[in-house]
Amino acid sequence: MYLLGYDIGSSSIKAALTDLKTGQQIAIAQSPEMEMEIIAEQSNWAEQHPAIWWQHVCLATKKLLLQTGISPEMIRGIGIAYQMHGLVLIDKNQEVLRPAIIWCDSRAVNIGHEAFNNIGEEKCLQHLLNSPGNFTASKLKWVKNNEPDIYEKTYKILLPGDYIAMQFSGEIQTTISGLSEGILWDFQYNKPADLIINHYGFDPSVLPEIVPTFSLQGKLSKEAARATGLKAGTPINYRAGDQPNNALSLNVLEAGEVAATGGTSGVVYGLENRPLYDKQSRINGFAHVNYSADHPMVGVLLCINGAGIQYRWIREQMAKEQLSYTNMEQLADSVTPGSDGLRILPFGNGAERMLGNKNPGSQINNLQFNRHQRAHFFRAALEGIAFSFVYGMNILKEIGLDLQVIRVGNDNLFQSAIFSNTISNLMNTRIEVLQTTGAIGAAKAAGVANGDYSSAREAMQGNQLVNFYEPLHTNEAYEEAYQNWLVDLKNLLKNTK
Repeated sequence: MYLLGYDIGSSSIKAALTDLKTGQQIAIAQSPEMEMEIIAEQSNWAEQHPAIWWQHVCLATKKLLLQTGISPEMIRGIGIAYQMHGLVLIDKNQEVLRPAIIWCDSRAVNIGHEAFNNIGEEKCLQHLLNSPGNFTASKLKWVKNNEPDIYEKTYKILLPGDYIAMQFSGEIQTTISGLSEGILWDFQYNKPADLIINHYGFDPSVLPEIVPTFSLQGKLSKEAARATGLKAGTPINYRAGDQPNNALSLNVLEAGEVAATGGTSGVVYGLENRPLYDKQSRINGFAHVNYSADHPMVGVLLCINGAGIQYRWIREQMAKEQLSYTNMEQLADSVTPGSDGLRILPFGNGAERMLGNKNPGSQINNLQFNRHQRAHFFRAALEGIAFSFVYGMNILKEIGLDLQVIRVGNDNLFQSAIFSNTISNLMNTRIEVLQTTGAIGAAKAAGVANGDYSSAREAMQGNQLVNFYEPLHTNEAYEEAYQNWLVDLKNLLKNTK
């Protein structure tokens, strides 16, 4: 028997099968092969059509079944991980009313700022663990203000994973963890956040039914079975945002455990067994996948929007011979730490929470035409992203998180030794690279809900350690480069409104 998991990203959709008995990965399929388009009709906007996600869910599923030859009757459950903070609006017929406003869209920043000030900063942090910021609730308020006709037609709001689950089963549902990522959960009262719902003037009925993260959340409809090639009646057992799910995949389930990822955006995610917030609101707190009133496990999340997307941009603009990321790493490794003085700030993908929701844009500094070549750009790009991680990790240390060991998956920027060594050296922290992915974690989580595993901890055990990075005894070059980069960042922020 097998378990099926999905990772609904903004770049691609991944589908994975695991063997129920051994817990081992059978196969992973991706669709599309290249990144999905992000629509940006105005500056700081970012949208995608939910139907495109579903189209690629179906394509990835069929590809996976063809690749493995596994019968759909052998699949016991489905788990879903998804890009966080998005907004999907549907009418009573479950029709999508407009493109989804996705995680890196910055249009609602000012709306969130105003709500933070008007409700009261301390009150928001105590109840929501966050400023309303640029999250799902504030994006809905933007629609209410600017597209009233669409807002009036809205029956329910969904997160991207809720939409995919609805396409599978026809059920309209969400989770506590999902509501918290939209800043729609009150941690003091352990219920939907009336203070933000009332402030923004929403009808509370716009929220879907709440179901447990690990639970029977519906069964595959006949229509979805035809579209995907799966068996009608297959249960949907799990859904969670990509970062809580990534932490689960890495067996990060209790206080003091830390996960990180370096995809389109970069994230560090540490757990505390109490509501925790930053008075400067540079980080975010969300209900973890195993959160309950009796077990208030909170994920403290640091997000860096300008991460892998910056390195992809560098590749598209400068790797003209279709160099792979491996080729780029080899060239970058020919340059010493510090990139011979070339420095890149990666903040060109929307407002950055850890920078006070400023959107300073990316910047290239100290370019010397007679010295710097492509290899320097490749290394400076990796170092610039790594420096942004270090900057954020130091914020987490300020508020008391322990970063002695960081666990990461083997499918993102942490595959780069340059990137990982830079972080390890500057943070004096061991980084463990495990053979797992978000889609694999979501698949195993479906087995937890089925009762196939006694606990989430049991389900996630056995991940293979494929690599690790230990801090060097001497890292003067890294420290000097980082301090120069910090000067650039401070100067940039001074000139950013």
